[in-house]
Amino acid sequence: MDYLSYDKDGNKGFITFNSPPANALSSKLLEELSKTLDQIEEDPEVKAVIIRGEGKFFSAGADIKEFTQVKTAEDHASLARNGQHIFHRIEHFHVPVIASIHGAALGGGLELAMACHLRIVTKNAKLGLPETTLGIIPGFAGTQRLPRYVGLPKAYEMILTGTPMSGEEAVQWQLANDAVSEEELESYTENLVNRMVDKSRPSVQAVMKLLPYAHTSQFQGGVEEEAKQFGQIFGTDDAQEGIQAFIEKRKPNFKD
Repeated sequence: MDYLSYDKDGNKGFITFNSPPANALSSKLLEELSKTLDQIEEDPEVKAVIIRGEGKFFSAGADIKEFTQVKTAEDHASLARNGQHIFHRIEHFHVPVIASIHGAALGGGLELAMACHLRIVTKNAKLGLPETTLGIIPGFAGTQRLPRYVGLPKAYEMILTGTPMSGEEAVQWQLANDAVSEEELESYTENLVNRMVDKSRPSVQAVMKLLPYAHTSQFQGGVEEEAKQFGQIFGTDDAQEGIQAFIEKRKPNFKD
């Protein structure tokens, strides 16, 4: 693996993004993540998985430069559907998946974290969906998952302003389970997982099947519409300006 590593400690699996500096969710990283999920599914020993990031960030989002290489609306929609599919696998995985978040979980990074079953964050972490500041929208089911946790009004605020929240705020808004210091993050997350892996596998797997039923049946329709809009938005001049401004590290000049 070039963009992530997978290690196992007893009945715990550890997926670590190691694609510096931002651990961007490129198509190659997502491909490796999918293959790693395949590997874990075939391993009868693993009873929980922790996803974490190497370096300064959990993941600062998708690989924006990669977007410039995609030309058609349908290709952009397919890119979105691919990410949606992998994150859907995580949300419906047969064992608990825990996101251990430090630094930043932005854009696709937060969308991935929201697909996990639990999120442990550092107090000073930054969690947000800043896509509209680039003239685009979240494409990996962010428009559908964020309101589940923080409610519609806060989701509108976060997505339309692009403003992130801190780890402590994320706990207050039920976007994260707990916020701890950076020094405590690893041990706190592992201690939490240790209290899960000593449970009966059949009971845990039954819970993993049952809890997703609590979500609205309209979710899949929402993510499909998101993929379509994600594809169409890239045909606008503002999207191209926003992405170019990001690459050039300047403020975009949107023409609406």
